[in-house]
Amino acid sequence: MKMSDRRKDLRPREKLQARGAEALSDYELLMAIIGSGTQYADVTKLAREVQKLLKEKGSELAYEDLLSIKSLGPAKATNIMAGFELWRRQFEVSERPIIDSPEKAAEQLSDIRDKKQEYFVCLTLDGANRLIAKRIITIGTLTASLVHPREVFAEAITDRAASIIVAHNHPSGNTEPSQADRDVTERLKEAGLILGVQLEDHLIVTSKSYLSIV
Repeated sequence: MKMSDRRKDLRPREKLQARGAEALSDYELLMAIIGSGTQYADVTKLAREVQKLLKEKGSELAYEDLLSIKSLGPAKATNIMAGFELWRRQFEVSERPIIDSPEKAAEQLSDIRDKKQEYFVCLTLDGANRLIAKRIITIGTLTASLVHPREVFAEAITDRAASIIVAHNHPSGNTEPSQADRDVTERLKEAGLILGVQLEDHLIVTSKSYLSIV
């Protein structure tokens, strides 16, 4: 299908502007980077060729490889390589961990397990359960009034997160959830349903153990 045959709202640039880059497939992201086709090849064909090269070359992709694609040209090859190199420098060395179990979530919480005060933190996750960010929301005794959904979900919305995991420590060493813990969990569940950002879990951690209460 040529770009001109696509509905306007399904064209990569318009789709990105309306729904964010996360909504685009790898193929659509390439089309957005390339921008337009040439008199010899539509952008959809160029994107397919570049995607094929990426699968073959991986992190070894070179500028000269892109120039081997007929009709791509130096300008478009430069744009692709610049974007690819920026991504490689920022993210290739340390990939974001996938948090798909309470155990993996607990691994991210070692810094709060021995705290003398209660720390309430939020992990934001993308659609593949990859960690986007970890943030401290509040410090102090946990109550439903202290941990307000707007503080918890504000950054999640900014991150365009698909879901969140929240956690807090119990300095006492006892993982048994209090009524306040359960109240906070229910409020966040309800808010998440409204906002479209799912609460995946709420963990209580101590220096030696943890407990999932969702």
